[in-house]
Order: sequence, then structure tokens, then C-alpha cells
Amino acid sequence: MSLLDIIGPVMVGPSSSHTAGACRIGLLARAMLGTEPERAEIGLHGSFASTGLGHGTDLALLAGLLGWTPDDTRLPAAEQEARRRGLEFDFYPIDLGEVHPNSVRIKLAGAGEKLSVTASSIGGGVVEVSQIDDFPVRLSGALPTLLLRYRDHPGVIAKVTGVLAEQGVNVATLTCNRLRRGGWALMAVEMDVAPSESAQRRIAALPEMVWVRQLPSVMA
Repeated sequence: MSLLDIIGPVMVGPSSSHTAGACRIGLLARAMLGTEPERAEIGLHGSFASTGLGHGTDLALLAGLLGWTPDDTRLPAAEQEARRRGLEFDFYPIDLGEVHPNSVRIKLAGAGEKLSVTASSIGGGVVEVSQIDDFPVRLSGALPTLLLRYRDHPGVIAKVTGVLAEQGVNVATLTCNRLRRGGWALMAVEMDVAPSESAQRRIAALPEMVWVRQLPSVMA
């Protein structure tokens, strides 16, 4: 058991699940979009919908989308700052089925990019991303992560891991899913350390690659 398990995360309250976890989900969604969000449609599921507003879940999600961390003292002013930056947002209840009660689906748009993220805050500020667009995933944000959108083609995984191996980057987990053979695919690579910018550029330059996102370790 760690100190975090005993006293919880460093955060602006009141709830590790409804506030810290929600903020971390927003941070991950922002990084996945890869640009400043201009529009956010935020569907709140379960207790996020029923009690989230009283716990500041809406403010925490917006804070994350703005790039703020759970311990940022500006968090209570997230709505005002979002409006100042021109971020349009809408909260609404949604039924996501058999998922954790503290769950949310965020549809983001900005600078021509669009993305849908489904994630849960599972306790103590710990989060789990379960879906990105149409792809099932399982990401915690506990480690630096490369998220790659690409065209399914033989050898892509080997090319990506080859670049990382040359950099001495150790892969903790690697998952990939495709919509169909030869169609769009999504790869998530969790690593002990983040690769260099030059390594990311080499991976992004692969002919099969659509985009590359470096996700932060939000549990730091």
C-alpha cells in the first residue's frame, strides 16, 4: 500500500473520484485531441450525472480540457476560463451501459480534429480510458503513452517498436485494434519513459501513420 492509497491524491477537492479523476480524464482527452479544444460535448454517466455537479465534476473535466492538473488552485474558475478561451461546452446525462458509475464520454473538436473518449474514474483519482472513437482500449495514464492512429499494414508495429528500441525506450504494454483488415487502426504504447521528440517525428513520418500523440503521465 502506498501513501497515495492512504491519503489520496494532491488535489483541489472535494472528491478524488469526482474531482481529481475527472480532471485527469480531461487532461488525457486534451492530449489525445492534440490541439486546443474548441468544442466539447460531455455526457455524464451514473453518479457523475446524478451527483457530479455538486462534487465539481463539471469544473474538473473542464479544467483538464484546459490543461490544468488536479492540484491547480484555479480549478473552481474553470468554467469562466473555458468561456474566456472560447471553448464551447455542453453537459448532458448519458447511459453508457455496464460501465463504472463514475464515467463520461467526451466528444472533442478543435483545429479540424475530432475525437471521442470514454473513460471512468475508478477511485482514489485513478482513471481508466476504455474507448477512443470506435476502438476499445485500456489506458490508465499512469505511464507515458504513445497513441498512434494509422492504416493497418504488415510491419507497422515492428517499425514503431524498432524506433523505440533504438532510443533505449522500454515498452511496458502495447495494444492495437483495427476496424478491419487494411483499415484504420489504433495503437497504444505505454513506456517507462517518454521517447524523444526526434523519435516521435520518425514514427509520425512512417507512411502508414495518420497521427501520433504523446500522452502525459497524469498520475505523477
